[in-house]
Amino acid sequence: MPHQLCEFHAIKELTKAVLRTVARIRKELAATKPKLGRGRPSTVAARKTARRRTRIHQKVGELFKHRHLFVRHDLTPTQRRTIQYIARGRPELRTLRDIMDEVYRLFDRRCRTDTALEKLAKLRRRVRRFKKVGKTLQKLFSPNLEKSLTFLDDKLLPSTSNAVERGYRRHRKMQKTVYRVRTQQNINRRIALDMQREERTQQRAKTTTTLHTARLRKAA
Repeated sequence: MPHQLCEFHAIKELTKAVLRTVARIRKELAATKPKLGRGRPSTVAARKTARRRTRIHQKVGELFKHRHLFVRHDLTPTQRRTIQYIARGRPELRTLRDIMDEVYRLFDRRCRTDTALEKLAKLRRRVRRFKKVGKTLQKLFSPNLEKSLTFLDDKLLPSTSNAVERGYRRHRKMQKTVYRVRTQQNINRRIALDMQREERTQQRAKTTTTLHTARLRKAA
């Protein structure tokens, strides 16, 4: 069985990177606000500068208020119109939203792993073309992303499985500490033993609950 990583953890790292990029763009936009003198603007140029400063301030506030829309999975038509309005004059914001849409499509159950890997390679080439965005989305080039697409070839395999990850970490640690576990035959036996143990976990929990209930009744 190929090494599998959780879809949740892969998407989590990418969403954090996108939100950091949105925050950086917001700070850059706030830095473009023109400075005003003290008092009410009296000249035509001063009033024009004040209006421009107000527009930028509103844009920064809207970008902060709706920042979650850049990483949300499913968007309503109203939310997509909000994204278009906020990203007006900032093509890198539209690029970020398009990249997140492509990331979510990678984990579509209707795809096979090979198809998803082709989509991932295409997405990486696209990200490299955008220098402003590419530097902040290095997680997209992590080899762990390929490992999180393993579940697409098996309909019975869950996309997010912390138990599977814990099992692999347990085996990696065992390989470092116990020399005899490093052979392929013993690794297969360890995996089979873990699968059998996981299968009986629910039955053990029921047995424990029954014993506790019987003990409480006897004590009463």
